[in-house]
Amino acid sequence: QVQLVESGGGLVQAGGSLRLSCAASGRTFSNYAMGWFRQAPGKEREFVAAISRRGGRSYYANSVQGRFTISRDNAKNTVYLQMTSLKPEDTAVYYCAADFRISDSELAYTMGAYDAWGQGTQVTVSS
Repeated sequence: QVQLVESGGGLVQAGGSLRLSCAASGRTFSNYAMGWFRQAPGKEREFVAAISRRGGRSYYANSVQGRFTISRDNAKNTVYLQMTSLKPEDTAVYYCAADFRISDSELAYTMGAYDAWGQGTQVTVSS
């Protein structure tokens, strides 16, 4: 199974930007569809963004559409989440996820579609 390690979280003021990274190891990264999810205190984990195996397709939650961009570099075994115009409601632990069963023509936005998860990175947006 692929191992995932997120980084790049931190404290930022509202309106600011952060870029999260998720480094993968253990398997051929380009065989995996990738996703980002987040979990705020007291809330369920929710979908943020997904990207296809080769990076040609992406999909976003309505709450982040136009502000966040997911991308991947298969040569570096890394997926990114560029976050701009951050809001206090974006405060959460952000997790990356991977699954090899999702084909390159598909995208998945449910937790159950992914079988590998990172440990998460905290993002805090102050008002």
